[in-house]
Amino acid sequence: MRYLLDTHVWLWLQSHTARVPDAVRARLADPGVDVLLSSVSAWEIAIKYARGKLPLPEPPAAYVPSRMRRDAIGGLPVTHAHALHVAALPHHHNDPFDRLLIAQAQLEGIPLVTADRHIPRYDVETLPV
Repeated sequence: MRYLLDTHVWLWLQSHTARVPDAVRARLADPGVDVLLSSVSAWEIAIKYARGKLPLPEPPAAYVPSRMRRDAIGGLPVTHAHALHVAALPHHHNDPFDRLLIAQAQLEGIPLVTADRHIPRYDVETLPV
């Protein structure tokens, strides 16, 4: 089983673990589960950090990969197919990061771990937080 983390869930797992329910953390910790972080999340983190909206203990170029290694989180690159699939999504909301994560989850058949109330409106499997 694979799970794709929404950016905010990955950030919560780094510093606000209590925001992620025990049952979800247990599922993600299962040795048979591959947990993925999209490169779109790294892009979102970098943009928010650069704008001063996301404080981190070190720059994202060091922070994100070190935490991914520590927690055995795999990366999911953005492909042309992922990016182009965004055009086929209904316009339930306009967050470009979320729309690309949804496209990836749909095309890869991976549930998206999220607390975002807009995402379940799309035709995508989720693991609610």
